[in-house]
Amino acid sequence: MKTLVLTAACLAVGNLAWADDPVDAAAKPSDAPVDAAKQMAFFETKIRPLLAERCYDCHDENTAESELRVDTYEGMITGGLAGPALIPGKPQGSLIVAAVGYRDSTLQMPPDEKLSDAEIADLTRWVEMGAPHPGRDGMQTIKPRGDVDLEKGRQHWAFRPVAKVDPPTVNQTSPAIAAEERRDEPVRHPIDAFLLSRLEAEGLQRVPAADKRTLIRRATFDLTGLPPTPAEIEDFLADDSEEAFANVIDRLLSSPHYGERWGRHWLDVARYADSNGLDENVVHGHAWRYRDYVVNAFNKDKPYNEFVVEQLAGDLLPPRDEIAREHERLIATGYLVLGPKVLAEQDEAKMEMDIIDEQLDTIGRSMLGLTLGCARCHTHKFDPISHHDYYGLAGIFKSTKSMDSYKTVAKWHENLIETPEEEQRYNEHLAEVAAQEKKIAEVIAEATKLLEKPDSELALAEREKKFPAETTAVLKAERETLKKLKDSAPERPMAMGVIDGEVADTSVHLRGSHLTLGDVVPRRFPEVLASTDQPPLPAETSGRLQFAQWLTDGQHPLTARVMANRIWHGHFGKGLVTTVDNFGLQGAPPTHPELLDWLANQFVESGWSIKTMHRTIMLSEAYQRSSQHDAKNVEADPGNSLYWRFNLRRLEAEAIRDSLLAVSGQLDRTVGGNISQYKNREYVFNHTSQDKSTYDSYRRSIYVPVIRNHLYDMFQLFDYSDASVLNGNRNVSTIAPQALFLMNSEWVSELALSIADRLLQDSSDPAARIDQLYMQSFGRPATADERDRSLDFVSQFASLSKTPTDREEPERQAWQRLCQAIVASSEFVYIR
Repeated sequence: MKTLVLTAACLAVGNLAWADDPVDAAAKPSDAPVDAAKQMAFFETKIRPLLAERCYDCHDENTAESELRVDTYEGMITGGLAGPALIPGKPQGSLIVAAVGYRDSTLQMPPDEKLSDAEIADLTRWVEMGAPHPGRDGMQTIKPRGDVDLEKGRQHWAFRPVAKVDPPTVNQTSPAIAAEERRDEPVRHPIDAFLLSRLEAEGLQRVPAADKRTLIRRATFDLTGLPPTPAEIEDFLADDSEEAFANVIDRLLSSPHYGERWGRHWLDVARYADSNGLDENVVHGHAWRYRDYVVNAFNKDKPYNEFVVEQLAGDLLPPRDEIAREHERLIATGYLVLGPKVLAEQDEAKMEMDIIDEQLDTIGRSMLGLTLGCARCHTHKFDPISHHDYYGLAGIFKSTKSMDSYKTVAKWHENLIETPEEEQRYNEHLAEVAAQEKKIAEVIAEATKLLEKPDSELALAEREKKFPAETTAVLKAERETLKKLKDSAPERPMAMGVIDGEVADTSVHLRGSHLTLGDVVPRRFPEVLASTDQPPLPAETSGRLQFAQWLTDGQHPLTARVMANRIWHGHFGKGLVTTVDNFGLQGAPPTHPELLDWLANQFVESGWSIKTMHRTIMLSEAYQRSSQHDAKNVEADPGNSLYWRFNLRRLEAEAIRDSLLAVSGQLDRTVGGNISQYKNREYVFNHTSQDKSTYDSYRRSIYVPVIRNHLYDMFQLFDYSDASVLNGNRNVSTIAPQALFLMNSEWVSELALSIADRLLQDSSDPAARIDQLYMQSFGRPATADERDRSLDFVSQFASLSKTPTDREEPERQAWQRLCQAIVASSEFVYIR
């Protein structure tokens, strides 16, 4: 345990009095020349004996717990796992001084007994005078543990500028193409050129193209999260033009359901939820506005650079004439406030820094693909992000107002988004309330005048007891009118979001603790991605706008790469960088780095259009490949990292639920709005509250409330994202309870009955019903064998059914059971 405690060796001690002896006097700061001999004597008589007696047992040549040695000057400067223990001349930033100060309960050195005040003062003075030590003589420059090597860091592939890459030249006669598909012309699509070049080099051959039924089902789910209708399938099959599939893509991108599908992808990385979770699980009553903002942004193809800037700094953008546009930008900043918070944290300073840390972690992983949060306590152990880089960024968000109050229960900030008409209506209401209150006051005043002096000077409650019965009746009536008036107050539209707060730079928090502060770091961006001589951020604003503009200037090495990779992941089920939230040194390298850079360049050059990226990817032959098995390829590339086929993919929880509603005819396709039954900041399910959440809505899954700590059962079962943390790559499990849910759930049974009723209503021909069921569910007609077996099942089930009710006659029950078997099958929940 000593190891963990001392490693940190860390927390700051404030100003301490100077002891008063000859050696001390020599060590006092003054304008006089430094007496090196007296300083060294101070070390030898005060500091070395102290270190030897209290520190060497755990931190010398033989032990070096947490890789920290204090028996040598080099050991203290180099430091241990928590970073350098000593910064000469800076006691406030030296971990060794912080540790002996006992200001942080998690770091107290020595752990068995605190040093005396005099010993702490001596150690502090020694560091302050520059840490004189005989081990310094003739020593080369020492690199403290955890110092960032910027030049080396910038060699990492993700931190280099995005390269301008030309696609390789590949002919359609390449051996990577099946013989029956070869033709005498070059490969036209750049994506195919990149992928085929690798396949050719590895001696692999891509599988044939998917059939049209498979392709339209794949594309429709990819872009809308819903199955194609039989009519849409037939239209595509009948279109023999070269633009047939491009037309399908354009139609799907124009659908309002596109924004719901791809907006949900973004909500995963924005850690969207309709409640806070953690200790005080209260409702995010206005979070739905941010969700709708995201859906609308995707539907309108808002350029991604604008999308990013609005979420980080929409409140700081120059004013616009349209008030709706102003409100949209304020709503966008809800991105910064949506995270879970410990709202009952008693230490307000800690709560503030915890919220900032959560914001930085979210921004880092969602927009930069970096785990910035790892640098809160010390320089990042893997990536070239320093402790000072972290607090340079933290200052930007400490200068941002995310919370209105840190008092228990703390309140997040919300922006008012009234229209002029709503504002006028609210002001009129206030005037009506004021007039009614004045009327009541006048009644009281008149009644008081009629009282004798002693009674007229009583408190109001006592005075009213002296009023005549008629006056009391009038007051009762007028107060009831006032109450009704107040109860009818128009609700003022609010949106979770931020504004700038008190602008100030932030101190380094040693080991991440606000109790032990080091140097103040000017607000700035990480040096490995920017520069070491960054111009200062404006003194009058937080710097969020400048930060957002830096991320989206088109030159940033990460922003376009990360989002292009997310779009690729959304279509292929995995990214070119498989660790979609981590492009750092611990993340996976890209399987096709040149292709990733080509996509990133295309993204920026297209005006950051996400819809253009969809078209580019989906029109490639790679996207249109079948998921056919190839034994030779599997042996050489079992993970399909070279994209020789399209991966078989299971639908996400939302797409499964929405598909069930769609094929049953029950889906409510209304876009946007709030269906939560809770009021803002009301308590929802936690250890002290009852759960009032209901999930029986027929709306699309994106509108179903996301309650932290009590997620909808079906969502949990099918690997929904944990709303407490961002996740751009959901797990995909295959477990028995998933099949049991589809086979036994009362909700699925009810939907299966709706499907059966539609079949019975639409046709009297059992064989036609079977084809209709297969077309609606799988996007294809039944085979002859499937049709025969289905008809045989329906016939046998109906004949064996006992004591049917009026509502569930044998035939209806039989078709219901068949429909449920179909929607519980693998083909329904998987995309080929």
